[in-house]
Amino acid sequence: MLKINKQDALNYHSQNPAGKIEVVPTKPVSTQLDLALAYSPGVAEPCKEIAANPDDVYKYTAKGNLVAVISNGTAVLGLGNIGPAASKPVMEGKGVLFKKFAGIDCFDIEIDANDPDEFIRIVKALEPTFGGINLEDIKAPECFRIETELREKMNIPLMHDDQHGTAIISSAALLNGLEIVGKKIDEIKMVVSGAGAAAISCLRLYVALGLKKENVVVFDKDGLIHDRRTNLAPIQMQFATTRPINNLDEAMDGADVFLGLSAAGALPAGLLLKMAPRPIVFALANPDPEVSYQLAMATRDDIIMATGRSDHPNQVNNVLGFPYIFRGALDVRATEINEAMKLAAVRALAELSKEPVPEMVNKAYGDNTLTFGPAYLIPKPLDPRLITTISPAVARAAMESGVARQPIADWAAYEDQLRARLGVNQKLMNRITSAAKASPKRVVFAEADNYKILKAAQILCDEGIAQPILLGPHDKIEAIARANSLDLEGCEIINILQREDKRDEYAQLLYQKRQRRGMTLYEGRRLLRERNYYAAMMVETGEADACITGLTKDYGKSIMPALQVIGTEEGTRRVASMYIIQHKKGPYFFADTTVNINPTAEEMVEIIGLTARAVRFFDTEPRIAVISYSNFGSNPGPLPEKTRRATELAKAKYPDLLLDGEMQANVALSPTLLQEHYGFSPLAEKGANTLIFPNVESGNIAYKVLQEIGGAEVIGPVLMGMRKPVHILQLGASVREIVNMAAIAVVDAQLAGKAL
Repeated sequence: MLKINKQDALNYHSQNPAGKIEVVPTKPVSTQLDLALAYSPGVAEPCKEIAANPDDVYKYTAKGNLVAVISNGTAVLGLGNIGPAASKPVMEGKGVLFKKFAGIDCFDIEIDANDPDEFIRIVKALEPTFGGINLEDIKAPECFRIETELREKMNIPLMHDDQHGTAIISSAALLNGLEIVGKKIDEIKMVVSGAGAAAISCLRLYVALGLKKENVVVFDKDGLIHDRRTNLAPIQMQFATTRPINNLDEAMDGADVFLGLSAAGALPAGLLLKMAPRPIVFALANPDPEVSYQLAMATRDDIIMATGRSDHPNQVNNVLGFPYIFRGALDVRATEINEAMKLAAVRALAELSKEPVPEMVNKAYGDNTLTFGPAYLIPKPLDPRLITTISPAVARAAMESGVARQPIADWAAYEDQLRARLGVNQKLMNRITSAAKASPKRVVFAEADNYKILKAAQILCDEGIAQPILLGPHDKIEAIARANSLDLEGCEIINILQREDKRDEYAQLLYQKRQRRGMTLYEGRRLLRERNYYAAMMVETGEADACITGLTKDYGKSIMPALQVIGTEEGTRRVASMYIIQHKKGPYFFADTTVNINPTAEEMVEIIGLTARAVRFFDTEPRIAVISYSNFGSNPGPLPEKTRRATELAKAKYPDLLLDGEMQANVALSPTLLQEHYGFSPLAEKGANTLIFPNVESGNIAYKVLQEIGGAEVIGPVLMGMRKPVHILQLGASVREIVNMAAIAVVDAQLAGKAL
């Protein structure tokens, strides 16, 4: 499991601004006219329209894309009844997931009300504000009544995700698991550990799919749920058994499916041997399942198993469902989330699992064997197809069941709209990081006597992204770690000044490489006292897989040792660098931004080739614009002539690339301007996502302006054209930027021989 440092978690939430969310205006508010339109007197006009036609609230406000995440904090996962205020970080986090995965805006609302009647009254009164309601972390059995009454009283989509999220995801896994083992849902025997909100909702949905209640046995913390129990809600008692069973041992005899939504260790591994052939085991307690995955698989080799953990196959993760279910419901203005919509989500998930897995997903999880079967019952959370599969299925079901108030007519356009809501950038670094975790590599850091590097190293170790090698004095590194409460367990620390034999070995190798370039053995020995040379030589000799440096030195001094020791890849005469600009519209790629000061047209062609390959490395098809201050000859001058010449040469050398130039940056990025004025351009349909700058000044200025005042996250510089993975940080890079670069370096190393 992912290792979380307490102070890291507290710092993450407390750093300015506190919390995880903020409200951002979607319209300009910079002039007096803007303010007059946004508020008084202009705001009166939409108010009057809505008063005359209440449905216009969706036309003139954000209601249609706004969900409330509401809780009273009585059943927070793993924490219990901690109250509304203490539950707020969880609810903010849920809002973040809505935005990240489905582009849905959220307000989290924590209600100080344990009485169901009061809770229902408050939530019902909020209906004019929101397009949908996500109930969260409300204890059973009150949650059943609360959701039922609110669904009856409200005319917007509402769902208690603790109940239905797990039910929907596990239902898809169950259908596929039964298909694989050749069993029918109406014939199986099921044992359930747990009778809370999630377990009961799972059973109700399984029954809707064909499971027979008489074939189900349920246990809670007080034992078997039988028809003589008097301490349970009616919704739980509907699964009471009349069978002569006394304990879990007896219940497991011949069972086809075990569903656990209870507590760690609730299922002794020995009872698995009593189950029917090819049993299905869903041990979904978090963070530790009812029976550990490793123990279960060691006990029987014919088990199909799912857990709630990301480090095992078949993770039942609610994020596979709720963002996309609400997305579909909001987009047709559904009056509720009904059974038909839930079942549509189940079947869409189940069917998506049978489709060929995209290469970007294989890369993200470092597993080229992902294919429908016992270890792949449901899609992975980073699968970009989830939004275009589940949301349309839910929207269709809403229309067919008569609860949609704004039907969708053009489904192809709707899918394009769904993709546009997110932008590829939402998951770009997620995929890179997940791919790195699948096979962590040894990354040597030349400047390890620095807090940022050490903090990044701890994160890389804790998250299993890389195996850091830290170059620097032991005492200084350990002192920094102690002063900042850093845990460097798993990091190798090397003081190169104490490794004379290894330095001498490296010096001999460097001398052999550079002796005809004016280097003496004495000079080689001197240089190997510098950590950048030592780090580069570790990569060259295979004692490390990648190198990260540049945090404290300028780019030229940082890159020179790598060029002398490792050099460029075969067939490449120069290296170049690229920044990834993560923007809400999607990822953009800028090159060259740090290496080639004023390249010739011919040198720009090589930069274009390197950049196109690097962009594809990030699972994006490049649409390349060569940037100038001129549009297709509109202004004369040496720079437009150079960029025009570079474009012509690049088109001849790379005829398969979507490429054009010379053009101004705003034109390159705007399909509207291109279509209006330069419809002949191959970039006119979508605009460019990759900009090639004519010199380092323009590229460097552009990315730094975007980084500081443009609201974009910048990743890089990604060094392209090296024979082995070396990446140079920008001076003063943040810890997050160091971690991102290390993840890129790991994936670069995984694809050895395919250098960026």
